[in-house]
Amino acid sequence: MASLLLDNPGIDIFGFRIYYYALCILTGIITATALSALLMKRRNISPDLIFTLFVFCIPSALICARLFYCITDGMNIRYWFAWEYIREGGLSIIGGVIGGVGMGVVVCLVKKVSFFRAADCVVITILLAQAIGRWGNFFNQEVFGSPVTDPSQQWFPWAVYVDSRGGWYHAFFFYESVINLVGFALLYSAAWFFTKKPNGLFTFAYFVWYGTVRAIMEPLRDPSYILSGGGVPWSQVFSYLMIILGVAGIMTLLLLNYYKEGKFIGSKKGEPCGIKEYIPSTKDDVPYFSKINLFGAEYPEKPEELTFRYKWNRFKDKIRRTSRGKGEEQAPAAAEPSDETKEEPAADGKSGLDGAERTDRKDET
Repeated sequence: MASLLLDNPGIDIFGFRIYYYALCILTGIITATALSALLMKRRNISPDLIFTLFVFCIPSALICARLFYCITDGMNIRYWFAWEYIREGGLSIIGGVIGGVGMGVVVCLVKKVSFFRAADCVVITILLAQAIGRWGNFFNQEVFGSPVTDPSQQWFPWAVYVDSRGGWYHAFFFYESVINLVGFALLYSAAWFFTKKPNGLFTFAYFVWYGTVRAIMEPLRDPSYILSGGGVPWSQVFSYLMIILGVAGIMTLLLLNYYKEGKFIGSKKGEPCGIKEYIPSTKDDVPYFSKINLFGAEYPEKPEELTFRYKWNRFKDKIRRTSRGKGEEQAPAAAEPSDETKEEPAADGKSGLDGAERTDRKDET
């Protein structure tokens, strides 16, 4: 497992190669989106909102991830979005975060949704997406650290064997993946149970966590994987900016909440929860009882006709009726008796045959 394919590893589908790197990124995005929807439901927001954010934020994140890489790497502008160069790779996580979060602000403003409430459910799951996506670097054999010359330390995942260099190197992609996974577990667990004002604490905590991780890891990487166009270590610079932004954001939120509510967290003057009010995805969206929702017990039971079980049973009944109808159309119709074989009923309601005829026919049988 220490060494894998070097030449664009991936799988071929109908002659088109999909790289493992792309599959890792896609897996991270899908997993993070699903857990964001679950956390939204937990924190009194319609989980359908995540699909709107997904449609707009993911493309924006990918475009900005590419732009950040190309600009900070000093790439010639004519190669930025050339297909053959895109296929060779070149994305920056920091650029993706800037693009995704920035578009999230726009979507929330348009939909008139509290950005920090929504962001607290989405931004922290980026750590999980990053933890999974980092394994794409393993398949591409990139983003590693200094050489490991001690044979006793040449084992995965402490080190990784790089075919192109014929040696063992510190597996920085793995270190960062594990640290981000730990950060995700801590922040997601806290967001799952935390209910009090102010919103936005988990969003800024993400910037502090990830900025610190990159600030430490970046200078220890192999120089070939440091974006340093113009001689500036851009990723490290933006890592420090993320830390400053995160700390400043947390302090600002706490001070504003104290000024408004009389406490740094919660409220002395009014309702202490920052997620009490339900955020719908549409005007007609109505909350119903839910064990997952922190305030779901306060809402009415969902009508039977709106439940998944009811809709599923209706669907199955429709399929059965359709199948039964087709079977009846294909079955041959029963032959109608001819006029000659029909019996005329007697006046008393009995068969028109007299007793002698019935006896004779009985003997014949």
